Amino acid sequence: MLLQTRDGPAENMFVVVRPTAHARGVRPLPLPRLGTPDTRSPARFLWWQARQQKGVLAFAVLMGVLTFGAQTVMPYVVGAALDSGLDSGLDGELARWVLILLAAAAVQVVTAAVGHRADVVNWLRAAFASAELIGDRVTVTGHNIGEELPTGEVVTTVANDALRLGEVYATAARLVGSLAAYVVVVAVMVPMSLSLGLVVAIGLPAVAAVLALLVKPLQARQAAQRETQGRLTTLGSDTVSGLRILRGIGGEKVFADRYRAQSQKVRQAGEHVAVTQSWLDALQVLLPGLMVALVLWLGARQAVAGTITPGELVTFYGYAAFLTWPLQNITESVQFLTRAVIASRKIIRVLSTEPATGTTPVRAAMPAPGAELVDETSGVTVAPGRLTALVCADPDQSAAVATRMARLDDDAEAGTPVRLGGVLLRDLDKAALRRRVVLSEATPHLFSGSLRTELDVRGTTSDDEILAALHVADAQDVLDSTPDGLDGELAEKGRTLSGGQRQRVSLARALLTDAEVLLLVEPTSAVDAHTEARIAERLAAARRGRATLVVTASPLVLEHADEVLLLHDGVVRARGTHHDLLDAPTEAGARYREIVGRSLDDDATTEDHERAGARRTEVAR
Repeated sequence: MLLQTRDGPAENMFVVVRPTAHARGVRPLPLPRLGTPDTRSPARFLWWQARQQKGVLAFAVLMGVLTFGAQTVMPYVVGAALDSGLDSGLDGELARWVLILLAAAAVQVVTAAVGHRADVVNWLRAAFASAELIGDRVTVTGHNIGEELPTGEVVTTVANDALRLGEVYATAARLVGSLAAYVVVVAVMVPMSLSLGLVVAIGLPAVAAVLALLVKPLQARQAAQRETQGRLTTLGSDTVSGLRILRGIGGEKVFADRYRAQSQKVRQAGEHVAVTQSWLDALQVLLPGLMVALVLWLGARQAVAGTITPGELVTFYGYAAFLTWPLQNITESVQFLTRAVIASRKIIRVLSTEPATGTTPVRAAMPAPGAELVDETSGVTVAPGRLTALVCADPDQSAAVATRMARLDDDAEAGTPVRLGGVLLRDLDKAALRRRVVLSEATPHLFSGSLRTELDVRGTTSDDEILAALHVADAQDVLDSTPDGLDGELAEKGRTLSGGQRQRVSLARALLTDAEVLLLVEPTSAVDAHTEARIAERLAAARRGRATLVVTASPLVLEHADEVLLLHDGVVRARGTHHDLLDAPTEAGARYREIVGRSLDDDATTEDHERAGARRTEVAR
């Protein structure tokens, strides 16, 4: 796993393809300046997100008010035009009312179209911002996120909850416009007919109150469905990640049965949601319809009695029918808000996960360039301008030291202080430290996307520099085998590459960070001896003048090291050049010769595996 940052802590390892030129209307990702979200409660989080997009949100609300305002004008104008025609015939006054009606319709059409675009922007802005916050948090929490939340839960948060949260902002304009329309309609109807005006003024809130009674059970059932869906996603991701093992032990049927059972639970939870939702949808049609019928019946009686004019009757009917639309919008907004609250709780759980490196404030300034990196517990020292190799009979011990020197877990490493230029790593700014100290682990983690974006994670490297790094890593064959070269697409986890190719791509990616201190864990363990020899020679030349630590037991790499450290029982027991340690007539020398000799035997096996892996990769292509 390559650990490094871009220009700030909010973009740690959040790899996004940045367009080189922005097309008209296309908004670049990731979104800039997200800030620190308020995670104290779902309401505070939703309000914080609203403030992040207050400009486009205010514009959408304005368009919503204008759309509904224009719509409220139409029934009044139609009624006035009808009375004018009945009283005066086809005269100029009727023509003026017709022109006003056309103008209102034009305003309604234009503002509705523009407002819909703004609604979509609000939805996408909130959804992408939430997904980006989750991605940022996942990358800085380290292994803690996997310990506190299942993988499927985190995936569902991005794939589902972020979109549900965005729906609130997509409907906000319609909600405000609907409320404004209700106020305007009541203000117009009451002076014309007090009784009919009160029917509408009281009837709409009463209908909304009845519908609101179903919201709480709907919310509870949606929350239950969300939980079962998260468990299903977790089960699916665990099954896929361990599919080879399951096939090897014949456990496919067991997991298939578990998945089928959990899938049925999701279906049942969905049916429970659908029952409540169907009642809500039915009442949304029935209750407003009853209110329209009541207004029409009362209005017709008043029109026959001469209390109101025929045009006013048409106006009342138009308003009663029109208000079913705002009522549906209000009910829909309440449903979306309910789902958004549930989604916010899930998102807050992810955002509240503490990073493995803690949240301690910066207590010291970064040391000047050229500082020495020292692990005080083991005695491992990475000196500036030198290529240092770390050898151990137990590769896990030496890898743990290198990982510790990259500051990945403050709690686990509290008793093993590491200093850069005499300053404890836990006291330094993490973003600045990630730029200066980079760790490349033994197991390469590759992502889907173009080869260029996979290698140039900071987006600042030229093609010549990328090609130079591929040359150092002896990965020209990767470039040749990828369609379209650097623009060719890599499959998820680099599945189309052999193990040795993935390792070399990971090494090239680490080299392109141009880190002041580069920590490489077994960077050549999956390649054959000839390739390893070329990489070792080129690596020493490429990193000349900068601090590099290579965890390895391969003599092909060790002979290029300026200094070799022998680690035993977690402590450095001997140091010197490769040949000095080979010739040392001490117990440490004997132990070193045993480790290196064992590595030579492993190299032959690795070479056979690399050839087999290359053949499998060629067949896969």
